[in-house]
Amino acid sequence: MSLQAYKTAATRAETPREMEYRLFGQVTRALMHAATLETSEIAARIDALDWNRRLWSALATDCSDPDNAMNASLKAQIISISLFVSRHSSAIMRGEDDFEALIDINRMVMQGLAGPGPGAQQAA
Repeated sequence: MSLQAYKTAATRAETPREMEYRLFGQVTRALMHAATLETSEIAARIDALDWNRRLWSALATDCSDPDNAMNASLKAQIISISLFVSRHSSAIMRGEDDFEALIDINRMVMQGLAGPGPGAQQAA
C-alpha cells in the first residue's frame, strides 16, 4: 500500500476531533523538542513556534467566520489565545520567555479534545 493510500485511509477513519487532537499532539511534541534545544539552534526553534502560531492562527480565522456555529464565547476565547500565542512566541524568540506556557495551553486543548476520562459517564 502506498503512503498516499495509507494517509487517505487514515483520514477517512479519523473524526475531525481526532484529527485536531493528532495535529495538536504533533505541534506540541515539536514545541517540547524545541524547548530542549540551545538558543543558538534558531531554525528548529522558529520552525516549532511558527507551526504552533499557524495552527492557532487557522483556528482564530475559522472562529472569525460568520458561518461558524460555535458558541460566541468559545470563539472569542480561541481568538484571544491565538493572540497570546503570537505575542508569547515573539517573546520566546527574543529570549524573554520560555516554551512552557505554549506547551501547557496545547496540552489543555488536547485534554478537552480527548473528552472526559473513563469514569466520567459513571459519575454523571
